[in-house]
Amino acid sequence: MPRRRSPKRPEKLTHVARAVDRPSDVGILASYIAFPETFVSQAALEKFDGAGEGKYQIGLGQGAPRPRSLQADALAAAAAEKMAFCGPREDIHSLMMTAVSELLSRYGLSPADIGRLEVGTESLVDKSKSAKTTLMQLFSNNSAMEGVTSMNACYGGTAALFHTLDWVESSAWDGRYGLVVCGDVAVYAPGPARPTGGAGVVAMLVGPNAPLVVESKLRSTHMENAWDFYKGDLMSEYPQVDGKLSNSCYIRAIDKCFHRYADKFERTSGKAFNLADAQHAVFHQPYTKLVQKSYARMAFNEALREPAGAYKALAPFAHLADTEASYVDKDLEKACLAATKADFASKVYPSTFAGRNLGNSYTGSLYAGLISLIASQSLKRDDRALMFSYGSGLAASLYSLRVAGSVEEQRIACDLHARLAARVEATPEAFSKAMEMRQMTYGRCDYAPQPHPAETLAPGSYFLSRVDHNYRREYARVPPAVARAVQKPAAPVEQAVRQAVHMAGRALRR
Repeated sequence: MPRRRSPKRPEKLTHVARAVDRPSDVGILASYIAFPETFVSQAALEKFDGAGEGKYQIGLGQGAPRPRSLQADALAAAAAEKMAFCGPREDIHSLMMTAVSELLSRYGLSPADIGRLEVGTESLVDKSKSAKTTLMQLFSNNSAMEGVTSMNACYGGTAALFHTLDWVESSAWDGRYGLVVCGDVAVYAPGPARPTGGAGVVAMLVGPNAPLVVESKLRSTHMENAWDFYKGDLMSEYPQVDGKLSNSCYIRAIDKCFHRYADKFERTSGKAFNLADAQHAVFHQPYTKLVQKSYARMAFNEALREPAGAYKALAPFAHLADTEASYVDKDLEKACLAATKADFASKVYPSTFAGRNLGNSYTGSLYAGLISLIASQSLKRDDRALMFSYGSGLAASLYSLRVAGSVEEQRIACDLHARLAARVEATPEAFSKAMEMRQMTYGRCDYAPQPHPAETLAPGSYFLSRVDHNYRREYARVPPAVARAVQKPAAPVEQAVRQAVHMAGRALRR
């Protein structure tokens, strides 16, 4: 099939500088998620760690009971309660290269189509060289590309997306697509935090006339200095974690961002904001139970603004507003969860699928939730999805997407459910061995990484082949030709996907 024409050269796109021709409906045109082929069962980890049955599955919500409406989804039931992990031959660069190459291939894009590449990650393998520059080896004929790497714990992906959206909407835009790549390899020292690890990288194509439009006038932010999660030990991959403080910071950020978003919504639309104005909600997902509590917290904030509204049952707790006590008050939490039980099942739970199967992908977590929502086939035209992004330290934003077109091509191209179901399960012993091998090689040079006992690399994926004596990292690729599952959409589907991107990007090639 002939590849579509590349956009015109930037110097010929003089029309984009005129106000009347500014791009509209800027947002996400295409998406893809890459993840390791190996996972460990949370239930098996519970037994291996002697943590007690349900400690990880129910305590963290990784195996939270599925809403009744989803119990018939046999694929979701079979694929739940799993955590992805990387061995020594996989790092953040290899996952990112896989995600980018697959997105370009599945959507029939040329490297020359990309004018800005922004990366968000906290999984640094170099304290100076940006992960974005490593990705440039996939763009050998296109060095005219803005953007570098943004870092602040799990918030870097949202920062990268905001930068790219702002570029497309600005007079600096040269008419080409923006590409956002975000994700992490999340690992913890042995102990209670280890089952909250995970891995995954999301790649998103940004441009005008998108099916998922970012409502740029409706985004709110809260930032402060906090020490809830950080990586001060530069010789270790493991973070310092204050779990209790991190939960408080997360909920406080929900409060601040919700009220600021609601204020902007009121100024923009002339009416009060209610959760009923959004048909979906997606959250940064360290673990599923925190997502459930966070949506419930939004209902409490709505009750503070409208005591006689939909959540009037929460009005008696108004005296706890803006207090530290509200973060740990069990009566308030119980009331909020009860008030939002049905809405959580319909509006939020579908977006938790990837997080329950991959674990925490840090900067990619929120966008893995978006891909899960797309895969659920519940998005309809004119729907609004709230997006809450949180990064420890801390930085947080609440913004929204509006569905302006079909996302079917993104669902087909990503093939999330089938690809997750095709992974290989590792024993907790193999998982622990892989973590030991990563720890032993972290920061080393002059070696070739060896596979861990249960390692599986997907066809077409990249991997770390060598770190030379000067710490320079070399990568290789598994041949795509030996694909064992759905590696690319079938020809008719591929044609539909390419046509969708072509139509969405028509304004780029006037």
